[in-house]
Amino acid sequence: MVRFVALLRGINVGARTKVPMADLRALCGGLGWSGVETYIQSGNIVFEAMGEASALEAALEDALGQSFGFTPAVMVRSAAQWQQHAAANPFPEVAAETPNLVLMGLTKLPPAPEAATELQVRAVNGERVALAGGALWFHYQGGVGTSKLSPALIDRLAGSPLTARNLRTVQKIGEMLG
Repeated sequence: MVRFVALLRGINVGARTKVPMADLRALCGGLGWSGVETYIQSGNIVFEAMGEASALEAALEDALGQSFGFTPAVMVRSAAQWQQHAAANPFPEVAAETPNLVLMGLTKLPPAPEAATELQVRAVNGERVALAGGALWFHYQGGVGTSKLSPALIDRLAGSPLTARNLRTVQKIGEMLG
């Protein structure tokens, strides 16, 4: 068995995307995953399973669609991949002081090589964007709410759907993965 993390995109942000964490854990258990734990309500799942990340993503997306009537994008990474992503943080100088303003974004497919450059051109208010360790990293100096980098723009320039977690969440998931 391999330790994995699954990130669900855009759940519990509106009335139509509600996924209770107890139900999500049960759903994952029904897929044959073991040691299933969730962290906060935004769809962070740590678990053990056999198989390729892409197959685990597809299985969870299908199960979510059948159980909840909508299919959020799911990004699955092994514990080793997660640690590599987290270690590549290109903004360590601000991460220590304001970890909530540094986000790691994971895409379904490898991010387009030019994504960070294209996003940086559109950044405002001191925002910074970098591609490091296979993830897109964002430093929202003024907070995420002040950004002009919309999810649709990020997805388009990245080349596939992206979901992001702030550095505190990245670190907590790393601890959960062991």
